[in-house]
Amino acid sequence: MVQHDIVIIGGGPAGMAAAVAAYDNGVKDVVILDREEDLGGILRQCIHNGFGLHKLGQELTGPEYAAVYKEKVKERGIKVFYESTVTAVSPDKIVTARNREGILKIQAKAVILAMGCRERSRGALNTPGTRPAGVYSAGTAQKLMNCEGYMVGKKVVILGSGDIGLIMARRMSLEGAKVEAVCEILPYSGGLNRNIVQCLEDYGIPLYLNTTVAEIHGTKRVEGVTIAQVDANRNIIEETKRYIDCDTLLLSVGLIPENELTREAGIAISPVTSGALVDENCQTSIEGIFACGNVLQVHDLVDYVSDEAERAGIGAVSYVLGENKGSISVATKAGKGVRYVLPQTVHTDSGKDTALFLRVTEPFGKVRFTVTSGDEILATAQRLKAAPGEMEKLIIPAEKLARVKEEIVVTLDELN
Repeated sequence: MVQHDIVIIGGGPAGMAAAVAAYDNGVKDVVILDREEDLGGILRQCIHNGFGLHKLGQELTGPEYAAVYKEKVKERGIKVFYESTVTAVSPDKIVTARNREGILKIQAKAVILAMGCRERSRGALNTPGTRPAGVYSAGTAQKLMNCEGYMVGKKVVILGSGDIGLIMARRMSLEGAKVEAVCEILPYSGGLNRNIVQCLEDYGIPLYLNTTVAEIHGTKRVEGVTIAQVDANRNIIEETKRYIDCDTLLLSVGLIPENELTREAGIAISPVTSGALVDENCQTSIEGIFACGNVLQVHDLVDYVSDEAERAGIGAVSYVLGENKGSISVATKAGKGVRYVLPQTVHTDSGKDTALFLRVTEPFGKVRFTVTSGDEILATAQRLKAAPGEMEKLIIPAEKLARVKEEIVVTLDELN
């Protein structure tokens, strides 16, 4: 067994940002464990632009954004174990990993979980039909096209309007495929508004809301799909069924945080985010274990992933160095119109401004967010519109937080 101060599991944007922040804030003994052959995570296959506008002040592609942080990791001499799959994290912070050299055991003073998320598969949908070739998750198709150079199909139907599905609709069109339809079972799209405009409207691709794939046809290869509208209970309306001829079906039906290691370590998980319950320093229910990035909550912007990872890195440094980051904590709660609030607990005596992240339950027009504790209003913010696909960020000033004694509640009010 070897010993290191901070061990980071995952070398994607969250893992790299956490490592750099930890190094820059006083702990030099930082290592990254990553199961891929290179750092970057999901960014390596995201060759479209739109990354880094908030964090780096310039518009980059995914590989370019990853390259910025890879260079930062390299400059600091941070040790990276490539092609190393972590198989266990114990509550006393022993990390077990496997690679070509054998089994690696590391006793860490602090652990940062940055494993990202995976896509929901066809098996989770129970879609009727045969099992032909040509059914891919959108991320798998993205990797095959952008990294391996394979064209996955010529006539495509996409189920789900998450950001990956929208981006793949554009990517397939640019490569000469015909995207017949994007179907979304919800009454609204789950993607960013800019992606709906740039990836669907600009290419004349139809988006069918309240619609799902009712059946997949074909034996050796997908020959077509039957789509149908759904009612308020998501049951298929039989008379709306219609057949679409296609050779490929892409699934963009949600992302699941990779929290198997988290659960095995005994860390408390939120049933809403499917990520760990954390405080404002991204520390989980086990002291010294932190979580950040898509393993904590699914983000829509990588810039926010990097910000969150930096908080986790700085929190891990404070833990390793024994600095007190606050001892009085209160819970946060999602009120009317709000799906969840993260962090789930906040230290009121931390002496610093605290950011709350949240998502709304459904699309709204002009709204006001209000953060309260008892009768006191801690923060308010207005938005011209709010949608589940776009994360919101609210700041509670330190001087107001210091007076808080009851749970913090975030509510939404619609404005005319």
